[in-house]
Amino acid sequence: WNKMAAPHDEQLDDSPPKLPEDTLKLLQEFLAEQSVSRQSGLTLSNQDGNFGSVKVSEDWQLSQFWYDESTTKTLTEEIIRVSSCGRVAFISCPTLFNHFVKVNKGAVDSVLLEYDDRFGYHGNNFIKYDYNEPLALPKEMKGQFEIVVADPPFLSEECLSKFAVTIKFLARDKVLLCTGAVMEELAVRLLGVKPCNFQPKHERNLGNDFKCYVNFESIL
Repeated sequence: WNKMAAPHDEQLDDSPPKLPEDTLKLLQEFLAEQSVSRQSGLTLSNQDGNFGSVKVSEDWQLSQFWYDESTTKTLTEEIIRVSSCGRVAFISCPTLFNHFVKVNKGAVDSVLLEYDDRFGYHGNNFIKYDYNEPLALPKEMKGQFEIVVADPPFLSEECLSKFAVTIKFLARDKVLLCTGAVMEELAVRLLGVKPCNFQPKHERNLGNDFKCYVNFESIL
């Protein structure tokens, strides 16, 4: 659920700020949805949906943009394939975690590290996570996960670098990272990953190109 470049300093001028048309359209759609469902942020679905029984709306302030159904299914299948029944950690990709839990049905132990408390309904499988404190985690989690799946919320060197600290702390071996194509050089350098042919897609058509990166033999 990454998807916004981190804010940076620019020279100020007197011209009024303008958003690109595609970004403005997304913002208008988002605000319309929020006017309907913002009060609770959670809605129950009677459909056998892609994200389980609880639907959580995106929060742009947290740079949340959910994967589309095809991406969610494809990533879940690959995670199950390579996990070898070992533990799986999901960092900042809560809707992917939702789908994994639904499909996996407890066969593989998994946890969600997430800043958004709305996903606290996962109980003991939810761990509050702030990438600004990348090692503020239980010591017993070190090296305990067969695969770590991560989707940093911002396309910035600071954010990915701090995520890399957390990933290296948790991972026993495998890493699956979804982030912007602009972060490829840094991702390769920090985590020893390589880009896949598979490209993650989101429910909303975002302006940035995204890639999936792994450090293992993948069918993606």
